[in-house]
Amino acid sequence: MIHKIKIPNISNINNIKVGDKVELSGVIYTARDAVITKLRRMIEEGTIDTLPVSFDGSAIFHTAFSRAGFGPTSSNKEEIEGGMGVLSKLGVKFHLGKGEISKATIDEMSSYGSMFIVIPPITALLQKRLVSKRVIAFPEEGMEAMHELIVENIPGVVAASNGESIYDKL
Repeated sequence: MIHKIKIPNISNINNIKVGDKVELSGVIYTARDAVITKLRRMIEEGTIDTLPVSFDGSAIFHTAFSRAGFGPTSSNKEEIEGGMGVLSKLGVKFHLGKGEISKATIDEMSSYGSMFIVIPPITALLQKRLVSKRVIAFPEEGMEAMHELIVENIPGVVAASNGESIYDKL
């Protein structure tokens, strides 16, 4: 079974378990190392509401965007993983990337009802599922600027949710 998830999603996602396949459609925001650091700073300073973004039920994809396409970056980098909990608290429900994240991050995300979804590094397929894109913040970061992507049926596998990790089951 593949769970089809429309983003933003504020409905109950507790029926989706570690190891389940998903397809994501709707609005996804991109954020890599520098942008996640900036988002964390904005949260701390209380200025996050100045961005043209609704984080409630949103998805953040750990990726950059270039003319060649987009694909996941490693989510277990300190800058990225360190922001997953605070962004979950803000309302982000889905963190998309690749790699194993720590138990502490999984527990923090889970406490806010968020999950980590591993996206296969298949740039050509992802590019074909892109409906539109636009830079919405931090254009000075170039291809790592924060983008708003509208996508259809991006495939993934739930890697962490409800305090569990797929890596513990291997």
